[in-house]
Amino acid sequence: MDYSVIDGYIARLIEDTLPEAPVWNIENIRHGKKPAWNYIDGCMMTSLYSIYLQTGDKKYIDFIDRFVDYYVFDDGSVRGYELETFNLDNLNEGRILFDLYRETGKEKYRAAADLLYEQIKAQPRTGTGNFWHKKIYPDQVWLDGLYMAQVFYTRYETEFNGCKNYPDIVAQFQSVYDNMYDKGKRLYYHGWDWSRRAFWADKTTGLSKSFWLRSVGWYTVGLADTIGYFAGHEELKAKLCAIFKETIEGLEQYIDGESRMFYQVVDQMGREGNYLETSGSAMIAYAMMKGARLGIIDRRFAKIGAEVFNGICDKYLTRTDGKLNLGGICLVAGLGPENNRRRDGTYEYYISEPVVENDAKGTGPFVMAYTELMQQK
Repeated sequence: MDYSVIDGYIARLIEDTLPEAPVWNIENIRHGKKPAWNYIDGCMMTSLYSIYLQTGDKKYIDFIDRFVDYYVFDDGSVRGYELETFNLDNLNEGRILFDLYRETGKEKYRAAADLLYEQIKAQPRTGTGNFWHKKIYPDQVWLDGLYMAQVFYTRYETEFNGCKNYPDIVAQFQSVYDNMYDKGKRLYYHGWDWSRRAFWADKTTGLSKSFWLRSVGWYTVGLADTIGYFAGHEELKAKLCAIFKETIEGLEQYIDGESRMFYQVVDQMGREGNYLETSGSAMIAYAMMKGARLGIIDRRFAKIGAEVFNGICDKYLTRTDGKLNLGGICLVAGLGPENNRRRDGTYEYYISEPVVENDAKGTGPFVMAYTELMQQK
């Protein structure tokens, strides 16, 4: 396909966005939420910075600075951020602070990173040492959280803390592999309740019921990016690489032969109601291409990741009234809490959530995968 159209699509998202009203944050738009620091915007900031690194086009870094500047105040406090909620999602956008601090020299970005690191230090943990996903989800580990927290955690350790807590980071990934990975299916369950108390959790294993694509995608990207930011410490890094390799190789069997994408519920290919989903497919495509580029996995995965990316373009990148739109994006999915028993982790639940266009949970990973494809040329 003509990849130049993707550049135009990205440009339109930027042109149509104000910091207080990003067009890609469909959840906020639908619920009329006030502007606040969040992981969805963080997905876009990370992807746009990656485009900047590949193109050198100053419009991207200028946009990122203007956008994040609106959310980070001069004293390093952050608009809408509440440390006491202990929500791992809120750490994701913190990744861009390191890049902005380096690019602009603004001390407030370093101060904001320090603030978010206070959450890392105080985050409640399970008996295995894993971070709770949120305060409202006690003793619960979700795959999403490994992306949301561990990449920021790794960057802070690498850049500001002398890598002191690398063992803790590796141990948390190892615990997820030990407790959430089904070695028969070679897939990870979305959630695990260490206490076995959550209504959605198996009373023996603590695991949720299904393999949700985007959660697996978050996890693969979290591994790839964490490995990418590791500085030295080769023995610890090797443990992460081994987990990553097994994870990616296990996923290969679930690629749809015709579209080259993955299904919303990964192992239920062809089941009524299941559908090819964009965000998780883009995340895995990115992880495959990056892992191959870094030499963690076989080089053939560079080609496979590109095929997945092209499959997304063929199926879900469409033009309406002259404008490109990216469809096939699951808006949101989760597990509980207790007062929301619809979110029970079943197959029927995951296929029931809304499917939207142009949400950053899909567009961000799509752009990230695009930047990996750019590096193959």
